[in-house]
Amino acid sequence: MTATAPQHAGPGVGKTPAAPAAVGARTGTVRRSLFRALPVSPALVLLLLFLAGPIVYCVVIAFTDLQLTGQAEESFVGLENFRRAFADEAFLNAVWLTLVFTVLSSLIGQNTLGLALAVLMRRASKPVRTLTGGIVVTAWVLPEVVAGFLLYAFFRREGTLNAVLDWLHLPTQNWLFTLPILAVSFANVWRGTAFSMLVYSAALNEIPKEVTEAAEVDGASGPRRMWHITLPMIRRSIATNLMLNTLQTLSVFGLIWVMTRGGPSGKSQTLPLFMYEQAFQNSLIGYGTAVALLLLLIGSLFSVVYLRLLRTEV
Repeated sequence: MTATAPQHAGPGVGKTPAAPAAVGARTGTVRRSLFRALPVSPALVLLLLFLAGPIVYCVVIAFTDLQLTGQAEESFVGLENFRRAFADEAFLNAVWLTLVFTVLSSLIGQNTLGLALAVLMRRASKPVRTLTGGIVVTAWVLPEVVAGFLLYAFFRREGTLNAVLDWLHLPTQNWLFTLPILAVSFANVWRGTAFSMLVYSAALNEIPKEVTEAAEVDGASGPRRMWHITLPMIRRSIATNLMLNTLQTLSVFGLIWVMTRGGPSGKSQTLPLFMYEQAFQNSLIGYGTAVALLLLLIGSLFSVVYLRLLRTEV
């Protein structure tokens, strides 16, 4: 008999090759995904072109000494613009006034007044709800510049407020000169409360009537029902409203510019106005853009806090 030589298995022997059907299925899935993404691709391109592109460009020029006039070409300066900002008393004053303006007009003013109006309108008659809602929403839909002129006419020395105080034989003053940050904060509350009112009205309508009726039967007073039942049940709406109002308030420019232009002596100059002054009046585009990035950082910090609140289960 002839002996048969043993055959040694190669490295590829014994492995199962990929099934052609599986490969075809994966290819078909990829094609379907690409086909489904095709309708949104124009919108994605526009976002990258007109949103992401300018943001990246702003980040780049924040690290340069770019100017509008008197400069042949810009140069990279690293963190110099940011160091300059934190050493600038005007910038620190603008940061402080921005926080004061945001807390007074958004966190306290719009949020509290909007909730109060929503609660009162829930118990009011239909004609009262219609009239009140119409007045509040009208202030909200006015353009920011128009609202600024209206409140300027209200607070100026010869304005409506002083006329009423004089008729009541009370002392008058130039509110835009003596208390400018309070005047612009009141203006922002007057204009933006409607948004909070609408958010809280929708949230209150979602509370089951059985819950409040059971609390009334148990003898809970109105303030106790508000604190222990209503507020916990609309906590997520409160966090959402605070986040949106805060981000909107941080970017308010036209209202303050029309009323005070940041004056007198920077007493109402928030970060958007300070950024505009440095970038377009002093022609320091690099420095102004660095201030804009710092404002974006402040808004991001507020957003992180509110998003953590939104993750909390009611």
